[in-house]
Amino acid sequence: MENESLKKATLAGGCFWCTEAVFQRLEGVEEVVSGFTGGNIKNPAYREIITGRTGHAEAIEIKYDPEIIKFEELLLVFFATHDPTTLNRQQNDVGTQYRSGIFYHDEDQKITATDIINLLEQEGTFENPIVTEVTEATAFYVAETEHQDFYNQHRQQPYCQYIIDPKITKLKKLFSDKLK
Repeated sequence: MENESLKKATLAGGCFWCTEAVFQRLEGVEEVVSGFTGGNIKNPAYREIITGRTGHAEAIEIKYDPEIIKFEELLLVFFATHDPTTLNRQQNDVGTQYRSGIFYHDEDQKITATDIINLLEQEGTFENPIVTEVTEATAFYVAETEHQDFYNQHRQQPYCQYIIDPKITKLKKLFSDKLK
């Protein structure tokens, strides 16, 4: 039986292995699934996504308890753990599939996302303008099994050590009060 008090958030911040690893560590986050959204074909496979021709973004779908962690807090973690100012790129991952995006599930999420982006811009948090798209959530396709829980299962891989470990370190430094 699914917990009906849980809410859903869908975020794209580059490689889904990275975003999944970050959000799995937050108190109040009950589930994180890697997958694809925002594209123009049904049931895409990873091998199709990485071509950049399907229009999908690598994304995560989060189920969270809003009594423990609010959507706004998820977004603050999101913006702190990826670069929302690079169009279709996160570090060495380049292409529309690695774009920064918030895929909202209701009007409140849309307003919150827009307000946070405006606040970050007003505060000059980033040197360059934020290019994160704020788009209504569409179909979310779960990625293949080998992409789920990737960081936790493959921490010794160079990609995990050089790309994901620094994100986890930053998460622990900035959001230690939000960790499980």
